[in-house]
Amino acid sequence: MTPKLRRMLAFGALSLLLGAIVRFWPDDSSAAVPAAAAESIPVAERRLANLREQAATVPGKQEILKKAAADLAAREKGLLVADTAPQAQAQLIQIFREIGRAETPPVEIRSTEGFSLRPLGDSYGEASVSVAVECRIDQLVNMLAAIAARPELVATSDVRISSNNQKDKAIGVHLTLSGVVPRKLVPEKHS
Repeated sequence: MTPKLRRMLAFGALSLLLGAIVRFWPDDSSAAVPAAAAESIPVAERRLANLREQAATVPGKQEILKKAAADLAAREKGLLVADTAPQAQAQLIQIFREIGRAETPPVEIRSTEGFSLRPLGDSYGEASVSVAVECRIDQLVNMLAAIAARPELVATSDVRISSNNQKDKAIGVHLTLSGVVPRKLVPEKHS
């Protein structure tokens, strides 16, 4: 064996020995992991306690949601169900006709005018139509009470009274009837 080969062999053996020592020497950082884990146990327990508290409130929140949904469904039963704006207008006029026919003598609509749709909050719209009738004051009071007692979400938004016939004690009434409709019927304003 030549001296050059012996030196290379000795250098290779020494490199192999040092590599094995570095590879298999115990790591000091592994001793730090259990200490860090021991410190995070109380943090994990507090987080678990918070999550359990939040989970305990879920059934109560679900019950509140169910009640709110039932309340909303009951209130939305009064919406005027219409696919188009003219259908909503026709429903308002029909409601007033039914109320007028219940009076003795029946109160007939003389004219209708001024149908409009406008937003009412974020989810609904307000449809309104004006009607003109001639009736007695007691009939007007009865009709206003009947409007308030309707299952639909309707109300008067404007009432103007004028004296028509002193002999019959009849009055001229210009009344605007409004009802709540789905928001889809309200046209979007384009800027």
